[in-house]
Amino acid sequence: MTGNDFIGHQPENIQWAPDSKSFYFTWDKENTGITTYYEYTLKSGELKKLEPGNTTALPVDGHFRSENWQKIFYRKDQTLYELQENRLVLVFNYLKYYSVYKVDNDGNVIVQIEDNLYRLDRKLGQYNQITNFIKGSKSTDVPKSYLEDQQEELFDYVKQQNKKTEIRKKERELYHKDYYQSIYLNDRSLDWVEYANGGTKVIYESSNYPKDETTDYMSYVNSSGHATARKARSKVGKKDPDHMLYIHHTFNDSSQLVDISLLEGIYNKPLYLKEYGDTVSKLSQPKNVIYHSHGFNSDHSYLLIEIKSYDNKDRWITILDMEGNLHQIDHQHDEAWIGGPGISGWNMVPGNCGWINNTNLFYQSEESGYSHLYSFNTSNQKKDQLTNGQFEIHEAWLSKDKSRFFISANKNHPGNREFYTLEIASKKLTSILTTEGNHEVSVSPDEKYLAVRYSYKNKPWEIYTCPLKENTVLKQVTDSRSEKFKSHNWIDPQVISYKASDGVDVHARLYTPNNELKNGAAVIFVHGAGYLQNAHNWWSDYYREYMFNNLLAEKGFTVLDIDYRASKGYGRDFRTGIYRFMGGKDLSDHLDGRQLLIDQYNIDPERIGIYGGSYGGFITLMALLTEPGKFKCGAALRSVTDWAHYNHEYTSNILNTPETDSIAFRKSSPIYYAENLQDRLIMLHGIVDDNVQYQDVVRLSQRFIELGKKNWDLTGYPVEAHGFRESSSWTDEYRRILELFETELLKN
Repeated sequence: MTGNDFIGHQPENIQWAPDSKSFYFTWDKENTGITTYYEYTLKSGELKKLEPGNTTALPVDGHFRSENWQKIFYRKDQTLYELQENRLVLVFNYLKYYSVYKVDNDGNVIVQIEDNLYRLDRKLGQYNQITNFIKGSKSTDVPKSYLEDQQEELFDYVKQQNKKTEIRKKERELYHKDYYQSIYLNDRSLDWVEYANGGTKVIYESSNYPKDETTDYMSYVNSSGHATARKARSKVGKKDPDHMLYIHHTFNDSSQLVDISLLEGIYNKPLYLKEYGDTVSKLSQPKNVIYHSHGFNSDHSYLLIEIKSYDNKDRWITILDMEGNLHQIDHQHDEAWIGGPGISGWNMVPGNCGWINNTNLFYQSEESGYSHLYSFNTSNQKKDQLTNGQFEIHEAWLSKDKSRFFISANKNHPGNREFYTLEIASKKLTSILTTEGNHEVSVSPDEKYLAVRYSYKNKPWEIYTCPLKENTVLKQVTDSRSEKFKSHNWIDPQVISYKASDGVDVHARLYTPNNELKNGAAVIFVHGAGYLQNAHNWWSDYYREYMFNNLLAEKGFTVLDIDYRASKGYGRDFRTGIYRFMGGKDLSDHLDGRQLLIDQYNIDPERIGIYGGSYGGFITLMALLTEPGKFKCGAALRSVTDWAHYNHEYTSNILNTPETDSIAFRKSSPIYYAENLQDRLIMLHGIVDDNVQYQDVVRLSQRFIELGKKNWDLTGYPVEAHGFRESSSWTDEYRRILELFETELLKN
């Protein structure tokens, strides 16, 4: 339960040196609690630790390149350097936060500081402001008050001073002009800005963020000695921000609001509202949307903009011309919610889009049922599907010459992350790394080598390297495992599939004990997050649970770990299978898994338990409260008990909002089934959980108390949030779970 202190701290954060001769990564190799940088040199194979002082002149935190890849810059803390013939030239230093907006082919840099862009002209040695956004409104004549009018009426002195002020104002208007035109935000926030054609066009998104009612939770054990109320996120149903997209034309100093009214489906209401008697299919105003910029094509004639609706049922790929006209490229609609790899289920997070060349762009879509790559030619209006099949593109990025994609996909098995290259012209997919497991790949700047984080089911993440070529072979660079971890024979769980009751294939990890140890009892583990994958061939993020499941198997239990409906990696229909009913198909997948254990693995139906955390805790509660008698016992960790009390961003995708879809919330919330409790239940929850708050289990506990239920317990962990940090808490929690299973499932 000490986690990586026992396993070994795995290396991460790979970053190539600009010359492609070496790469860097972070690693707490000695388990000191301090993460340091390491450098691996390809030619010599030397791996060396870098002392903190030795990293100042190294691009360990990443670097920026011009579009032609000839100019290289990197930032260390707040200082920007240019790499010139293996020496560093200081370019810019600013104590406050800034971001690098662009590096042009001449080595000039545009940075953004707060709301405005500034140009560092290397040739002229000038630092110029190039946009002038102002938070407030353009000043206008304000009507005078009664007292002001009275003063001017009574006193010639006041009248003369006011006249002089007006003359000075007119003089300034005649002779003083701002070097850059002011763009007034009218007390809205500036979310992003794009700058085109030497500043003749400025495109920007301004937003108004409403003040939402926050929630409170209590901290009882802290350094002050006082019980302290802390603030956390709001609950589902909060008011959405509103965003406006403008193009500013500097030739006439005007900002034009971009019109979205012609977008396909922009007025459509969601179908679920008909269940509540709403027969009007159209909105009176366009849907509330958010805009994400994906940059200009090379001649700055179009800006690629991704638009998402706040109900997350629509996504538009569009291009904006420099006259301010919006052109729809693709409309994606889902009556459940938009999401999937490269698309994002969060409407405030952009998807994977970009320009291949001046006339061709790319994006990802679930149009085929799985997330795949598409291209679109803006000249002939032709759409082309670049990848196809019953697998998903999890990552895709362009090569330096933009002739091919580097791709992470699960083509051979849903539980893998293989690495491929895709030639755009021929659509040829070339296998580079296809060994079972997960390959997190970083390509060298010269695109000749790979640095890879790879893991397998019973082997944690390590760093490898190899040439970038077909069916290449990995060379291991690190071994992070502790001697204690290596001394144990960790199970390589079998990844199986079975048919759910509705005919859908469901994948799962199976831990089977040795025949002489098998005790006829079983435990089902339920992963959290909902949209997450755990029945895969790589090292699990649930590594404590992986080791705990090993322990259960060594004690004779059969353990099943299911990628239930809504898990990641299985396509659109699987992803949205829980729409408007959490605890529906996701729970029935576990009931079908239970039956599989009985029918094929000789498990006693009276000796099956279930446990899980977060969403896994929720499923555990739904299993015991809506299907009593199916599981002898359950352990629900940090569980949602009432979805009306969870956050907006996650919950509204799946259940809409309590005000508009109360039916979905009631049938999906365990608290409404509390009267059905008959099997043994323990609930374990961090008291300072700011995600699934402790209030959730407190409210369910009160229901149990009022209903006279006796077969349950609640344990609160005073210093723990949603993800526990203290090994003592982890140990106490899993000791209780183990005791539950041994007590309840091994009874004679």
